[in-house]
This record gives sequence, C-alpha cells and structure tokens, in this order.
Amino acid sequence: MRRDWIRPEHVPAWAGLTNRLAVADATEEFYEVEDLAEELEEPGVDPERDTLGLWDNDRMIGFGQLRLGEQLRDGRGRVSIGGGVAPEYRRLGHGAAIMDTLESRAAEKMAERHPGIDFTIDIWGNAPGHSAGAMALARGYEAARYFQDMSVKPAGFQPRGRPAAGPGDARLVAYSPDLSEPVRVLDNEAFADHWGSTPKSVEEWAAVTSARSFRSEYSRVLLETGAGTTPAMVLCYVLAAEWVPGELYVSRVGTARAARGRGYAAWALSATVQSAFDAGITKVDLTVDAQSPTRAAGLYRLLGFELVRQGTVYRKTVQAR
Repeated sequence: MRRDWIRPEHVPAWAGLTNRLAVADATEEFYEVEDLAEELEEPGVDPERDTLGLWDNDRMIGFGQLRLGEQLRDGRGRVSIGGGVAPEYRRLGHGAAIMDTLESRAAEKMAERHPGIDFTIDIWGNAPGHSAGAMALARGYEAARYFQDMSVKPAGFQPRGRPAAGPGDARLVAYSPDLSEPVRVLDNEAFADHWGSTPKSVEEWAAVTSARSFRSEYSRVLLETGAGTTPAMVLCYVLAAEWVPGELYVSRVGTARAARGRGYAAWALSATVQSAFDAGITKVDLTVDAQSPTRAAGLYRLLGFELVRQGTVYRKTVQAR
C-alpha cells in the first residue's frame, strides 16, 4: 500500500476507479479522463495537498479530494470532501485514513484563506445505509440535507411553453460567452437562499462554463429586452452538461427572485430538454434539493422528471484554530 497525491499521470486510473464505483454504488456518476484532469486545475485547488490516492501496488484502490469555497456563507467557510474506496477494500480503515488526511488539510487551508473563521465540512453519503454514511456518523457528522436524482426520457417528457403572463419582449437564447457575467451575477442571487450554496467568483464560474462537459448549445437564457440602450435583463437560465455521451445533465436552473412563480423556469428548462431530445440525447438528468425553497422538485415532476434515487449530505461544523 502507498499514498500519493493524484498526479496528472494518475488520472486514467482515477477515472477507472471512479467509474467502477459509479456501478458498485449505483450512482451513475461516470467521468471521462478529461473531466477529472480538469478538476486538478480548478481555481483554488492545490493537487499536491488537496487530493489523495491510495494504491495497492500499481492499482488505485481509493481516493479523496477537497474543495474549499472561495467566499463565505453566513460568516462561515464551506469545505466539501469527496472520494471513495473500492468495494473489496472497504471496512479496513482506508476511508478513515483519507478523511483524517483531508480533514486536517481542510483546517490548514481554512486557516490560510480565512483565518479565525469557523467552517463546515460536507461529504456525500449516497443512499441511506451506505457505508460512507455510517463512516460519516461515526466521525461526528450529521445527516444535514437530502437530495433527489431525477430523470426524464422522451416518452415521458411534458414540455411547458411560453407563459401567458410573461413580458412580450422576453426571449429565450442559447448561452453564449457574452452572457457569462450577467448569468453569474443572477446565479449568485438566485442561490443565495439555497442550502449550502456559496457565491461563485469569476474564476469559479469560468471553470464551470469552459469545462469539456459544458453544453452551451443546450443551455438557455431568458432575456427581457431593455428599452433604448438599456441592456437586456437576465430573468432565468438553465445550464447543461454532458458527462456521459448521449445523456444530458442539467447542472443549474435559476430565476431572478423578483421573477419567480411566473413559469419562466418551466419554459426555459423545457426548451433545454426539447433541444437535447431533438439532437438525439436519450435521457436528461438533474439533482434537486428535496427541501428547495423554490419547490423545484414539483416543477421537475410537472415536466415529467421522475425520482431515480435519493442521496444524503452529511455535515460537521469545525471551529477555527
């Protein structure tokens, strides 16, 4: 057994393990080598200290990675730790070893970025009863939030069109780089009342919208045309990615708070899904907070999305050193 940070030459082995875990744990979270290579270059990530790989001879049998939000939320920092261990190596202490290393790194990194600030650590526990959840509880984490994975296929899709009460000059357009900043600003506003969300910096947003998996051709932005020389206002947006060939993942759906409840999100999301199906996509997936303040799950069910699985986020609060 050996430990090492995840180097660029390790990415194919990392992808192999990640995709094997997607099958073993029935998460369907599959990644291409290129996607994971991008994660090593995310803003604020130091692979030599924020990643960890476990090896049995030349075989990767476990990994962990740490992310720290650049901005605070409610006066606290937010850290997330992800990872996994091959099924035949579980319950041998390898997961605990990964957590020991990355929890220590989280405290160190918070002290560097936000000295004297308390923070939370989140880890994903998959379905209730999964071994990751048991480990989290044993380490002092608590089940903090439940999320639902939902999916729709062409036969079950029930699109919604332009809302009758919408402004006559509102128009849906494909996402383009010139809309990046207004959509980022709206995203930070729209998700400010969502659990666990932290504002995204320009660099973090650029990493999302320039990723290999991002699909601008399916992403949609709803604009209200301004009067005269006034620039158009972003009312709503839907961003999509394609991690698995032929399957679209809706990564962000946001509506300006003043424009909620008018059917804009249903219209924009319907346009995204329809364009994907027209192009030959066979399935559209998304993940939603089961306790979303906008009751987003109800919107998705209205369009034909059905529950596939439920996951749990476990959280621990850590006082600053």
